[in-house]
Amino acid sequence: MNKVDEAGFWLKMRSKGRSPLKVVPRNALIGAIGGFTAIAVLALLSELTASAWMMAPFGATCVLAFGLWDAPLSQPRNIIGGHVISTLVGLLCLHFFGQSIWVMAAAVGLSIGLMMLSKTTHPPAGADPLVVILSGSSWTFLLTPVLIGSVLIVVMALLINNMDKKRKYPTFWF
Repeated sequence: MNKVDEAGFWLKMRSKGRSPLKVVPRNALIGAIGGFTAIAVLALLSELTASAWMMAPFGATCVLAFGLWDAPLSQPRNIIGGHVISTLVGLLCLHFFGQSIWVMAAAVGLSIGLMMLSKTTHPPAGADPLVVILSGSSWTFLLTPVLIGSVLIVVMALLINNMDKKRKYPTFWF
């Protein structure tokens, strides 16, 4: 890279813009109620059954499902598909290649690429391979908590988001 290209590279990182996010107290309240409800249900199920229904990326999924419900990455296809694809990649990488820095890096990179190609990109799901590999998860992790947990979050998002007449969730299914 020559000096002119290098200067342009660094200049691209300057910003004169401001955050486009708007503060709407009603939306913040609905987001808080939705996140609380979804995590409380998953935590309660974990306590009442022998299965783990909770994983850290679900907290970030709730931010999208209830706080940015109308964003493309917050739709049911993305929530469920993103978590399932990324977890499956993490499980395959773990069980075929073990636990190492390179396996974790490859699993996250592969998950991102596959989510993008399948139109199921969901940023919180990018953490799923790390959760799987670092905890040495078994194949049952794909069903519980991942598949059933993500479906439960979507069901709660359908109920809570659509209670408000100004919200419509989902904006698309497929």
